[in-house]
Formats: sequence, C-alpha cells, structure tokens
Amino acid sequence: MVVVKPGPRDALTDVAGLLVGHHHKLDPDVESGRGAATGCTVVRAPGGAVAAVDVRGGGPGTRETDLLEPSNTVQRIHAVLLGGGSAFGLAAADGVMRWLEEHGEGIPMGAAGQVVPIVPAAVIFDLTVGDWSIRPTSDDGFLAAEAASTEFVTGSVGAGVGARAGSLKGGIGTASVVFDDSVPELVAATVGALVVANPVGTVFDPRTGLPWGTGSDGPEFFGLQPPSAEQLAAANALPDKWVALNTTIGVVATDVELSASGCRRMAIAAHDGLARAIRPVHSPLDGDTVFALSTGAFAPAPAAQPPPLELSDEAVLLTHLCAATALCMERAIVSAVLAATSVAGIPAYRDELSSAFG
Repeated sequence: MVVVKPGPRDALTDVAGLLVGHHHKLDPDVESGRGAATGCTVVRAPGGAVAAVDVRGGGPGTRETDLLEPSNTVQRIHAVLLGGGSAFGLAAADGVMRWLEEHGEGIPMGAAGQVVPIVPAAVIFDLTVGDWSIRPTSDDGFLAAEAASTEFVTGSVGAGVGARAGSLKGGIGTASVVFDDSVPELVAATVGALVVANPVGTVFDPRTGLPWGTGSDGPEFFGLQPPSAEQLAAANALPDKWVALNTTIGVVATDVELSASGCRRMAIAAHDGLARAIRPVHSPLDGDTVFALSTGAFAPAPAAQPPPLELSDEAVLLTHLCAATALCMERAIVSAVLAATSVAGIPAYRDELSSAFG
C-alpha cells in the first residue's frame, strides 16, 4: 500500500542530496510578442546520483540520454537541466557544466583535479511565447545552478515561465511522499518529483473543472471543490493549444539506493503519473521525458522475511517505490497547474476557475 503523507516541503528536495534552482527571463511586454518569456531549472546532486531516463513523447529535445542507458559505463550524474527554448535551450546545460567544473563536481579525470560533469538535459517548446529569438543560454544555466537550494518556488518560474498546459498556463510543479510503517523496510524513505507541465493534452476534466490529477487523492487533498457552472463553461470555451507548443519533462528521485536499472524502472513508472494527470499524453507532438535519480542517502531496514524466490531486495522495494513515484508525478502536475500564473495572455487555472478554491 502506498502512503499519501507528503514530505516536510512536499517537494523534490525532500529527497536528501538534491537541490533545485531556477533562472528565467520574463519581460512586462511579453504579451506583445517582443519580450522574453523563457527560462531553465536545474536539479543538482552534489556528490553525484545514480540516474536513468525514460522518453515516451514522439518529439523529444534531449542531451546525454544515451549515456544513461543502464548498460553503459557512466552510471552517475551531477545535475539535470530542464529548460525552455526547444533545441536551442539545450545550450544552457553548458553553463551548468561550467558551474560544476568551477566547484570541482564531476567525474575525476586528471591528476591535477580535472573533472567532467555529467549533465543530462531536456527542453520544452516555448519559442512562440514572447520573442522567438530569446531562449535560455549558457549563462542562464550557470545562474540556475548557482541558485540551487533545498527551498524553491513553483508555478510560472524557471523552465515553466513559457509553459502552457492545454488551454491553460503550465509551469513548474513538485511533490513528495514519505513512507510510514505500512512498508517496514522503507520507513522514512522519500520519493519526490519535479515537473515542467507543457502538454498538448488537457489538465482538467471538462465535466467537473477539477484537475485530472486529483483522481488518486480526491480534490479535498488539494483544497479544491467543483467550480461554478459559469466558470466551467468559460474554461471549456478556451481555444485549444497550438499543437507545436508541447512536451512535459521532469525529474523523479528517491533517497533509497538503487541501481541504474532500478532508476529506469522509476522513470517508467513516473509516466503513469503523467497519464493520470494529462489527457492525452505521450503524443507524437510531445517530447515527454522523465529522469530518475537515486541519491542513496537512505538505508532500507532488513526485510522481515526473505524476498520471494529469485527476486532481489531491490525488485521487492521497487514495487512500492514505483507506486509512490507515479503518485508523486500525478500530484506534481496538479501542483504546476494550481501554482501557475498568467503569462503572455495565457490564462491560469486559478484565474479561470477561481471558484474551485472555495
């Protein structure tokens, strides 16, 4: 059974060993199409973390994902970049590498202390929100890495500034789960998620006005109620999103020590959370990509009884970790939608369906 208790921050950084930082450009006249509305978000893992990735969308924009194949040599990464700017925005990862190199974080490669930081990256398409020519640069990635902390904000910030979730404003969302004694081996273990919600699919039920992602917990968990009929009708009348402006990207993580294959399984499970909160998801015009990290800061308690024949301890724990991962990602999508504020005339859920907040 998966527990529903959030961590103390209800954020990815409840996973010990992870930090998150944003940097973005947002001009007051962005609605005119002349200003900037883009940015990047960095998840740093000081000391490194085991990592994997799972790509389900048909139009991904990524960097270093082949390296994360569990059969390949490098098993640990030092940061993940999530950015706007489509393929242009991948340049921001250079700045993250520069920050890490200056601080001695990376794979040791030389007698004089040289390192090579490993920074996988994924981007969303936000180029038509604001000025097409303004996108995240290497300097933006450097500043996002420098800003990384255990405390960070959500909504229309960082890589989520130009995000659009269906007909509504998208953004950055996060969530976490801490296991209780219902799973003795994982008591106090943590799973977290961070997402940039920018799908072509819808994020709320047109029949009720409530986010699809409230399905597992119920709307009361998020402090929501069905909005008024008038507001629901107005929200349903909003124009559909232009199909080229898509892709949901994110990071899930745990402090439980996992192999790269175990992390891959968590990344796969995270897409279940996307499917619960976005409809449709994984379209040919989305580039949905989720990275999974294991910091190894938590040591599982010995199992009360031996695992089933031919099953490893990791496989048994992954059953619970993957269920928690899907739940965290589902909640993180709702977090992004509820925290987002209007940018460039893209309406926000909290404005269009304000009566849902009671």
